[in-house]
Amino acid sequence: MLRHLATGALAATLLATAAATTAPAAEIGVAMSNFDDTWLTILRDAMTKMDAEDADIELSFEDAQLDIGRQLSQVENLIAKGVDAIIIHPVDQTATTQMTQLVSAAGIPLVYVNRPPIEASLPPKVVFVASNELDSGKLEAEGICALLGGQGKALLLMGDLAYEAARVRSQDVRDVFATPECSGIEIIDEQPGTWMRTSGMDITTNWLSAGYDFDAILANNDEMALGAIQALKAAGQPVGTDEGEIKVAGIDATQDALAAMQAGDLAVTVFQDAAGQGAGAVKAAKALIAGEEVPVENWIPFELVTPGNMDRDLSK
Repeated sequence: MLRHLATGALAATLLATAAATTAPAAEIGVAMSNFDDTWLTILRDAMTKMDAEDADIELSFEDAQLDIGRQLSQVENLIAKGVDAIIIHPVDQTATTQMTQLVSAAGIPLVYVNRPPIEASLPPKVVFVASNELDSGKLEAEGICALLGGQGKALLLMGDLAYEAARVRSQDVRDVFATPECSGIEIIDEQPGTWMRTSGMDITTNWLSAGYDFDAILANNDEMALGAIQALKAAGQPVGTDEGEIKVAGIDATQDALAAMQAGDLAVTVFQDAAGQGAGAVKAAKALIAGEEVPVENWIPFELVTPGNMDRDLSK
């Protein structure tokens, strides 16, 4: 009799242990603005890596294809599905209010990544992981100012002005060139692009066709900077960091950009840690699911990258 009781107790213990070890993974829905973007691919890959290495979470991804309405519908579907947390890379930061309200009303933890929401204050269990854009264009412009010795003519290749990053990065450049040590640099034209390499190439080709005389091109991201380099080289214009060469700068420090810097073509870029932001967003979501306190603002610093320091580990 005692042996039967002991056997029953052991079986119950084993069942409880099995139940504990087979507890379902926390499901995190990730609403991305666009899969077809080099930098965002690095961010998404970092999330996917964490998903593969952590049995306690399971990620599912949605691609809004740069459509605000599509992203809102995807977020609504994730809420209806009953996911444990949601991570959003918003198509447009000015459209975050409704998504914040919907997710918060459902009691689901929410993490914005890379593009902070527009709201001045956020409800409980809503946080963001990003890099402070006030530093990005500032570092880029300071790098070019140093190369030009505070004197010269520059062109500003902006991103899509519907996005705060394009507006802030562009203003950062103007602010640096207004300082006493850099005020000898004149921005002779600035044009908005689409963040894509082809856009940077087309705009730069137009500048060259218009006969602009300039010393530097500052782009809001690396893809447009690489397009600018392609256009300059196709036109036989020298690019690099030496005297007489056109200095081209970007932001993000993507692998393609670092390769261009290694080749002597890209003068300056600014490391924005896509992998760090992606991993940080997943960690924040997991902590919120567990009921832990997470700061509303989670900043990951930008870093200036030049040919002199590009060989250091950028955690890619």
